[in-house]
Amino acid sequence: MKKLAGGALGYSGSAALLSMRFREFAARRVLVGAVCVLTLFGLNVYVSLKLFGCEYTRSSRSTEGNFIAMSRLRMEHSGQLEWRPYWAARMPIQHTHSPLMPATVAAVGTQAGWTAALEGASEGAVRRALARTTGTVRLPAGIIEVPVELAIPRGAHDLEVTGDPAGTVLRATASFQGRAILSCRSAARIRFSRFTVDGNRASLERRAGLPPYVAFAGFYSNNGILVEQAAGLTIQDVSFRNVASFPILVAASKDVLIQRVVIEDSGSRNEKGKNNTTGGILLEEGTTDFRVEDCRIRNVRGNGIWTHSLYKSPRNQRGRIAGNQFENIGRDAIQVGHAVAVTVTDNTGKRIGYPAGEVDVENGGFPVAIDTAGNVERSFYSANHFEEIDGKCIDLDGFHHGEVRDNVCINRGRPEDYPFGNYGIVMNNANPDMKSEWITIADNEIDGTLYSGMLVIGSNHKIVRNRLRNLNLARCNDNRARCTWLLATEPEFLRSGIYLARGAARPDPARANRIEANEVSGYGIAQHCIVAAPGVSLAANTVVGNRCGVSSGK
Repeated sequence: MKKLAGGALGYSGSAALLSMRFREFAARRVLVGAVCVLTLFGLNVYVSLKLFGCEYTRSSRSTEGNFIAMSRLRMEHSGQLEWRPYWAARMPIQHTHSPLMPATVAAVGTQAGWTAALEGASEGAVRRALARTTGTVRLPAGIIEVPVELAIPRGAHDLEVTGDPAGTVLRATASFQGRAILSCRSAARIRFSRFTVDGNRASLERRAGLPPYVAFAGFYSNNGILVEQAAGLTIQDVSFRNVASFPILVAASKDVLIQRVVIEDSGSRNEKGKNNTTGGILLEEGTTDFRVEDCRIRNVRGNGIWTHSLYKSPRNQRGRIAGNQFENIGRDAIQVGHAVAVTVTDNTGKRIGYPAGEVDVENGGFPVAIDTAGNVERSFYSANHFEEIDGKCIDLDGFHHGEVRDNVCINRGRPEDYPFGNYGIVMNNANPDMKSEWITIADNEIDGTLYSGMLVIGSNHKIVRNRLRNLNLARCNDNRARCTWLLATEPEFLRSGIYLARGAARPDPARANRIEANEVSGYGIAQHCIVAAPGVSLAANTVVGNRCGVSSGK
């Protein structure tokens, strides 16, 4: 029994040992097989490494290009399977070359956000790529000559057009035809980023005046980017140069972000060689919920950044113009036109109203650092800083129920340096639907105006703690040859610190206003500090605690 038992036990032990060795052998075979498979896969990856990053292949002896094309088709035109590729005897795409593979690549690419790059592509290839209605189009590196407007189809949505990291330039040809180099209409969630637009102004400038009673988008051609009736627009890190009309023109759109844009050497002139408002960023015809931030704009013939709507059109609403820089602007650095609830803050600029030879005096285009037009309410101008303004610092034509705070305008030159010099801050009421009322003007600094410091009309304004210095550089007390405006009827009009007027475009005498704790100085200002026009009662306003200096001016 023991022997039998011992023999049985020995047999069991041998079987266990054999089983263990077999498992070790199998494991080694699996490991060796895995190493071989991975090695072979790695070798294939190494050999075809470029194919993992390329979008097009020049090799005509390989089918990779076919598979790329089929995968891209499914990405760009999901559900549209009518394509019959010529290399597959015109078979329907769903029956061609293992359809699961391109379908899988397309699904992964869509989720991963792969782009349709156009390496080395022509203008025609760019135009075909922009015919997409969704996805991402990466423009090729280099200069692309554009002869005809690149129009994104109506109904496009969730589309991004971005430049190559090495630099992409879309340049209008000398014979360019179109409203803009890039345009879209009735689109949603469109984004442009990281490329340059060269408008070829030297060849395409057309001398034209201001439009008749039509929107600017329907009047000027040769713009940079034109967007109409969009819901969701982003333009970031795009540069514009030499654009004949508007580098950016947005009409009747909502949810607009324009950020870190650079604009240089743009805008055209009218028949007399004066600016015609073009050259900057225009948002018009009821554009809402917009932001224009951190842009750099220089050497622009017309306005830098502005809003505009026709009298009977919806007003622009809920906007923010902030952190932008301006230099050498021929008309207004910023204009808020026909708008509600627009904030203008932390902008800086210098040399507004230059070059003087292109200022549109004949059409009333006197330069202003921050201008207003139309009917503008519930808006705020704050913490802006401008220097060397050959015009006005702030014009409040149509402005009511809003605030102007902590702004600075400084001129350091001689009187002859400002041929279009004017007041510091001016109220006006050209729009018939508004009244100049309930404006707070507080803690602003105006240093160096050719004429008076501030013109006030209307009622219930609070004008407090402003510093108005070096006023009346023209010395209108003595230099009557230069200061002839209203001299016969209102001799104090150009030589006062703060002038309470009878009205502006329409009668509206200054009354029920509080003018308190302001510092006012300049040439002859001690004798003409706060003055009421003929027919206006100074006593009808509260005037207390103001300090009037005796500065001799510059």
